[in-house]
Amino acid sequence: MQSLRVKRRPDPSREKADGPCGPRRCVQRKAALRYGHGFEESMAMESGMEFAEINGAGLRYALSGKGERALVLVHEMGGSLESWEDAGRRFSESRRVLRYDCRGAGLSQKVRGKLAIDTMADDIAALLDHNGITGKVALAGIAVGGAIALHFAARHSARTSAVAVGSPATGIAPDRRAAVLERVAKIETDGMAFAVDESMQNGYPMELRGDIRRFEQYRARWLGNDPSSYATVYRMLAATEMQDELTTLRHPVFVIGGGLDRTRPPQFSKAVADIIPHATFEELRTGHYMAVQTPDLLFDRIDAFLRTAGA
Repeated sequence: MQSLRVKRRPDPSREKADGPCGPRRCVQRKAALRYGHGFEESMAMESGMEFAEINGAGLRYALSGKGERALVLVHEMGGSLESWEDAGRRFSESRRVLRYDCRGAGLSQKVRGKLAIDTMADDIAALLDHNGITGKVALAGIAVGGAIALHFAARHSARTSAVAVGSPATGIAPDRRAAVLERVAKIETDGMAFAVDESMQNGYPMELRGDIRRFEQYRARWLGNDPSSYATVYRMLAATEMQDELTTLRHPVFVIGGGLDRTRPPQFSKAVADIIPHATFEELRTGHYMAVQTPDLLFDRIDAFLRTAGA
């Protein structure tokens, strides 16, 4: 008996999925039209996300771009690698760009107990090794991310070409430490919601909330932080003293102060710049979370600095 062969008719749903506007692609295009902010480009960047066990911790990172030069972007406390997403996309047009979630933040391994800024700087070195980046790199960091970038430059001087920092949080004044640590303990026990309103009021002022969806997205991400990890990083900052090492830096350094930053007003950033030999300082109309708030402005100023520095 001959077997009966049934010719299957094409599945229209599969044809759609495989076509130029299949269901997933159409969703992406509609989202791009609705949300803007380079949605489709960011989808491409997100596809480069990786996880690796680095320097004794599981870290999430993304490496994008091409070119001989490399740039490491370090986010603020309470942020994640998404903080640098928009500016990072533009940087990656001319150089390799490494973004990552600092330990304790984003989707990287959470932290407990004592944490040292040495460890945070060594995480960058280990990430560079993991990705085969052996030459000198430039770094850009915001707030605590700025302190980590500067500390990397001091601790790994031979691997650093230049550093740009915005509102660098290089320590806490002795007369403020007790009050800060009391607030940190409250965050750890009551959760991120305890501090979100004050943090957004000072760090993300109304003047910078013209794009309300961008603000709401950042606030929601900030609330998603692990309170104990956030507290651990904050205690690390309270124990950090960087004044002496800042005087030893010999790399080109660019310090940015946020004119609308009420968390760390621009005079604090200028004071850091004044300590670093030959550092340049500029005040911009931005806030504490400047990589999120004004990514194009930040890119323009940092890119110009890096080109001048040959980094």
